[in-house]
Amino acid sequence: MKRRLLIITHAPSPNTKRLFDAVLEGASESSEIEIAARDPFEAGPDDVLAADGIILGTTENLGYMSGALKDFFDRSYYPCLEETQGRPYCLFIRAGHDGTGTKRGVESIVTGLRWRAVQEPMILRGEWREDFVEQCRELGAAMAAGLEAGIF
Repeated sequence: MKRRLLIITHAPSPNTKRLFDAVLEGASESSEIEIAARDPFEAGPDDVLAADGIILGTTENLGYMSGALKDFFDRSYYPCLEETQGRPYCLFIRAGHDGTGTKRGVESIVTGLRWRAVQEPMILRGEWREDFVEQCRELGAAMAAGLEAGIF
């Protein structure tokens, strides 16, 4: 039975869409993983409950996560609270500044959910750089490979 990876990313600009696409491309390298890719407004508790692992992506908005990702958490937190403890996840943040407030906001919510980070959050800081795309591709590939191998 294939394991399922849920990718939830707020991608309001062409560059952040490229990051989302890169994560999806990297994760798709594994033919043994079923992938569900969603905008935060489209994702909900049923998606989380059906997932074996989650990749979260957000922009830094006023020093916090995007409103779209916050909306997803607002709708999904309680329905998932008891059912998804220990769920592996990773996070990437496209931050025009330092991303610390965004990281702290997401981490406080996933700590409450008792999800398990499989790596430190990836913060893509400052002015746009083309290597951000490759970093996101590698993130998707690593998460899918870890799920496929049963590491998480």
